[in-house]
Amino acid sequence: MDEPATGPGASGTGASRTGADGGASRGPRPTLAAVARAAGVAPSTASLAFSGAGPVSEDAKARVLAAAAELGYGGPDPRARSLRRGRSGVIGVVMDERLSDAFRDPVNVLTLDGIAEVAGEAGASLLLVRSPLDDERGTGPIVDAPMDAVVLVGCNVRIDPAVAVLRRRQIPVVAIEADEIEGAVPIHLDNREASRRAAAFLRDLGHTAVTIVTLPLDGSRRRGLVDPDREAEGVAHTTLERLRGVRGVYGDAPAVEAAGSSVEEGRIAGQSLFAGAASGAAIPTAVVAQSDLLAVGVISAALDAGLRVPEDVSVVGFDGITVDDSLLHRSPIRQLTTLVQPFEQKGRAAARAALAMLEGGEPHPAAFRSELRIGDTTGPARS
Repeated sequence: MDEPATGPGASGTGASRTGADGGASRGPRPTLAAVARAAGVAPSTASLAFSGAGPVSEDAKARVLAAAAELGYGGPDPRARSLRRGRSGVIGVVMDERLSDAFRDPVNVLTLDGIAEVAGEAGASLLLVRSPLDDERGTGPIVDAPMDAVVLVGCNVRIDPAVAVLRRRQIPVVAIEADEIEGAVPIHLDNREASRRAAAFLRDLGHTAVTIVTLPLDGSRRRGLVDPDREAEGVAHTTLERLRGVRGVYGDAPAVEAAGSSVEEGRIAGQSLFAGAASGAAIPTAVVAQSDLLAVGVISAALDAGLRVPEDVSVVGFDGITVDDSLLHRSPIRQLTTLVQPFEQKGRAAARAALAMLEGGEPHPAAFRSELRIGDTTGPARS
């Protein structure tokens, strides 16, 4: 029962009051019971008016909302509701890179859009959690953050210790484009097969000198040639799958590792590939870049080196994002040849799987296919 307020200016509602200095002094949070009394309805009716979960007359609902506005009551306390339900109402999203880097890549943003769409429709919120790999124990905040379920985006087997803790907490885990993680529902993308199709397309155009510009192989942000030892050290699932796909067609294709997925990183990698173009040194006739951002950077470097795309060098990307045309203003290029992936669909499938587990249902793993879209950046190999 609410305690009656006493003293001058007391309202008994917990609303803000004016102090002796003329400023507002905030009292206790207004309660639903106080709103019900002010509206002249039962507390249960006031609760239904807010939740919309039962029949309430329009007149009663209007009185409740008016009383709430008068008292400064914003609705039931979500903390109390969480305690009653035994849930936080939160789905955690973990990306296998620092968030400051992750959100420079439109692919991550679009995937998150898909997760948020389904979660929001179900009344759940999202919590972005930094990668546990940033923590020396390999766990980080993922193990104690208030979450009902976790969606891993692009994480690898090094996250296993953190996932083991989540399993002990009985928190459902969904993994988008990750290595097989015990206990996690997988959402797959055909990274290897799609990359193999792109390589086969270049082969049919007559290209034999093909180089791969890869996404990072781990979190070290290294750049440079990927030799066998470096490839063996790699743990980034998406990078390795896309690399293996091209190698399925061009078994000995050299690879250059970028430190991230960005236009600037693609430009740096491209500069190393085309440095000898002016002097007649051998350069690749085609480049397979593991993201569209990298591909645009490679094209920019080729143009800087005096090369024509695709007449002198063909470039294939991966993702199918919208690329700023101003980056390619020095050429007639209007569209990348790229592998278009369904980012938002991946996110929606992951959120549906997480919500299904929360409701005690059977989650459905999902597998998605990328489509090769032919643009202006590929053509027959130069003679």
